[in-house]
Amino acid sequence: MIDLRSDTVTRPGAGMRAAMSAAIVGDDVFREDPTALALEERVAGLLGKEAALFVASGTMANQLALLVLTQRGDEVLVGEGAHCLWYETGAAAVLGQLQLTSIGTGGFFTGADITANLRPPADWNARVTAVALENTHNRAGGRIWPAEQRRAAIAAAAGSGLRVHLDGARLCNASIATGESLASLCAGVDTVSLCLSKGLGAPVGSVLAGPASLVTEARRWRKRLGGGMRQVGVLAAAGMYALDHHVARLAEDHEHAKLLARAAIEAGAPVTEPDSNIVMIDLPGASSAEVFCGRLRERGVLASAFGPSRVRLVTHLDVSRAQVLEACSALAQLVANV
Repeated sequence: MIDLRSDTVTRPGAGMRAAMSAAIVGDDVFREDPTALALEERVAGLLGKEAALFVASGTMANQLALLVLTQRGDEVLVGEGAHCLWYETGAAAVLGQLQLTSIGTGGFFTGADITANLRPPADWNARVTAVALENTHNRAGGRIWPAEQRRAAIAAAAGSGLRVHLDGARLCNASIATGESLASLCAGVDTVSLCLSKGLGAPVGSVLAGPASLVTEARRWRKRLGGGMRQVGVLAAAGMYALDHHVARLAEDHEHAKLLARAAIEAGAPVTEPDSNIVMIDLPGASSAEVFCGRLRERGVLASAFGPSRVRLVTHLDVSRAQVLEACSALAQLVANV
């Protein structure tokens, strides 16, 4: 099967497994795992932040950020379709007792969107204390924030006294696609999460970065949530290997996504040229995405129904160019006959 459901389905190759096997480990709760400490230091440097914390998942990283940036009962402004609103099981409400409010369109928003959603200081209003961006934006189809709009939104948030979190689960994709450094993409934000188990191909883990004081508090929350993982260096080593070997090659995934999009477009589907490694296909009329994905599966291609008539395909390191071309053929045949 050619699995295009997500870039989370990758499996560690021989080199990554060897790195995991050779990892020097210790008790990370005691801050004695040298591999985890090295990964945290490295990612903090790459993101231009003071400190970082290795955690189990992107959801944990995002939620830890919200917990340390806010207080109970606060309101957080997020982009339309934000991962922390759609795909984190209501964790912000359950863990932080936070209210998430969607602003803007297509995953992006402006400084005016932020200021328009600020509430007057009154006893009956929630306090808007933080803003969360997502780059690349999953639900919007892997879209990358336009640089000037991103900077303006961050500046508007800071100017309004709001703290800023960046969900950078696929931030390396944004960096490779734009040529902008990771540190530049994170400039001005208080905290940023980076996922190692999506396009980078590690089996587990994300990293949360920010000021040392906030990371210290996030470590306390991580322990409180059961995230103290002891000899975690075997997993951190996979993350280190991914950073060494799997960042530059993301360009291949982006090119493969363009091939899939082109095949769908030429077959008659209105598909937006992908910014990164995610392709969204809106089927015409009342066509069922579930039925379409079932027919793709019969042709050896796995895809995700992302709405009643929307299909998502995601390229990654475990799908070769030959497999992508095979998927293009199957996709074109089905789209042409919808």
